[in-house]
Amino acid sequence: MRPTHLRSTLELGVPEVIVMMHTTVGWHVEMEFREDDQHTRAVALVRLPDGSEVRAHGQASRHRTDVNQPRVGEEIAAARALNELAMQLLTKAHEEIDQASGRTSHPIHV
Repeated sequence: MRPTHLRSTLELGVPEVIVMMHTTVGWHVEMEFREDDQHTRAVALVRLPDGSEVRAHGQASRHRTDVNQPRVGEEIAAARALNELAMQLLTKAHEEIDQASGRTSHPIHV
């Protein structure tokens, strides 16, 4: 079924022109953990289509009186690593904008 706005356009005798562009790109982020009883460290890695890699680290610490919940430590360390990864990607994109334009652009903020 056509959307209403297209049906009314066709009814008016206006030629139908639909341009659809789809680009599918997939990035896979790898996450690795190292843990002991009180610390969880995470490393996030993404390989970009140009062959470069961006790697970031995050960590979490359990207070000695807290219940040992390894998954919670992984979630916190992973979130911190992914946050750092996001900041690095923003910085990389900002530098690429500057290089392509030949000027200093406005900082990209989250």
